[in-house]
Amino acid sequence: MDEVRENKGTATSVEQVVVVSEGLGKTANIEGAKAKEVHNAELFAALQESKIRPWSKESRTMYLAIFTAFLCACANGYDGSLLTGIIAMDQFQNVFHSGKDGATVSVLFSLYTVGTIVGAPFAAVVSDKLGRRKTMFVGGIIIIIGTAIIASSSTIAQFVVGRFILGLGIATMTVSAPAYAIEISPPHWRGRATGFYNCGWFGGSIPAAAIVYGTQYIQSDWAWRIPLLLQAFACIVVMFTIWFIPESPRWLMANGKTDDAIDFLVKYHGNGDPNSRLVRLEIEEMRENIRMDGIDKRPWDYRPIFLTHNGRWRFAQVLMISIFGQFSGNGLGYFNTTIFENIGVKSVSSQLGYNLLNSVLSAVGALTAVSLTDRMPRRPVLIYGTFACAVALALNSGLSAALDSQGDNIQGSYAKGALASYFLFNIVFSFAYTPLQGVIPAEALETTMRAKGLAASAVLVNIIGFINQFAGPIALHNIGYKYIFVFVGWDLVETVAWYFFGVESQGRTLEQLEWVYNQPNPVKASQKIDKVIVQADGKVTEKIVDGA
Repeated sequence: MDEVRENKGTATSVEQVVVVSEGLGKTANIEGAKAKEVHNAELFAALQESKIRPWSKESRTMYLAIFTAFLCACANGYDGSLLTGIIAMDQFQNVFHSGKDGATVSVLFSLYTVGTIVGAPFAAVVSDKLGRRKTMFVGGIIIIIGTAIIASSSTIAQFVVGRFILGLGIATMTVSAPAYAIEISPPHWRGRATGFYNCGWFGGSIPAAAIVYGTQYIQSDWAWRIPLLLQAFACIVVMFTIWFIPESPRWLMANGKTDDAIDFLVKYHGNGDPNSRLVRLEIEEMRENIRMDGIDKRPWDYRPIFLTHNGRWRFAQVLMISIFGQFSGNGLGYFNTTIFENIGVKSVSSQLGYNLLNSVLSAVGALTAVSLTDRMPRRPVLIYGTFACAVALALNSGLSAALDSQGDNIQGSYAKGALASYFLFNIVFSFAYTPLQGVIPAEALETTMRAKGLAASAVLVNIIGFINQFAGPIALHNIGYKYIFVFVGWDLVETVAWYFFGVESQGRTLEQLEWVYNQPNPVKASQKIDKVIVQADGKVTEKIVDGA
């Protein structure tokens, strides 16, 4: 790929990619050399020779860009702790008389989800047309409108209309933001950047739980109106910061702006060096794999996702993480106050306090996983993590059954055990799933199908969310703790599904995954490794090949 580009009067030369030479391992005899197993020799060699300065001006801009995407998830996560606390307030009940469970509460929760389901396909079209940054801005405007309607409401009808509009805005933001986070990131930042994006759920849910806990003491309607108004805060920050961050290079290249895409890669991935080995590798792979006539140019064409071997396997990963990431028992979190009451926590103040503690513990699990995401393989984490979720929920449901049989004479040790096992479940789930809910769909989808695939993922996520939010209050009202047994069995099914159908995506560029998904058995192909020889100075000198 020898190329000379003219850019603002300056010639910039991009040299051909250097391929790691194949051999029998002779260079291992050099003093200081060692063998290492990696998923892709070319990428590993490029990363060894291309060290991005972590605190340069360009890297700080990248951090701001990733933080902007994170804030989009905060807006969504804020809602996760918001209503569960607000409906427990007497101040709210005095106005709406909704009760704490049952059909009316189901409607209050689920109209938000209906909005996200309706909005997601349109968000994909907007994201592919306007770009990732402008789409986040559009989403912020819609969220502010929805927030104003909800916070000023005094009837159920106005409240649910506002919830629906809020859902439309959230869909618009959360389709474009994860695509943006993964597309701007260098390969070795990708897991942390996108995992951090998805941890924005806790960046929203923890403040929401804390705010609701604090405003409960206000003896007026402002006790619940203030938390509702503050849902727009993250969006306002996003609408400001997007003017100071660059557009996705993959979106630029897919839309014919190749020079701008290359300028981005040189500036942010190559320390300003157009001949950085990592930059050369990324440019070559993006040219080979990003199509100018991809499905992103055909707004409502989803056929390649479903009618090709490659597309079906890619979408299978999206399908599993989208459904399993919402229906593994974590949907119970919307009704924490009801669950806490079922295990003997009767005080509203205590329920809200435990709700906040649960969010903090879950965030610790998720952020621990984020720090390890670029080194930790995806598939084993999901297999073992899902099984551990089943065990934790089984403990919780068993102890809850014992508490139920005790009637009013509850033994404190059983209640504490049930509470601890519920917290344990949330920590394990957050470690295994929260970062990867953002990473897996974005990695599995190639550039021209990414927005559409993420929109389809959003629809799936929110359909399951709708089931959780609508059926959850009714199920908890009718059968109580027995509802948790459903998730114990389902988590075991998920464990088996990840084992047989989970594709490993860690350690490869987004474009290198094209080869994996084109193989007859992508699960097996994804576990293929290269053995390389690394010299004392960090350079890769050889890829060991039998019979080379």
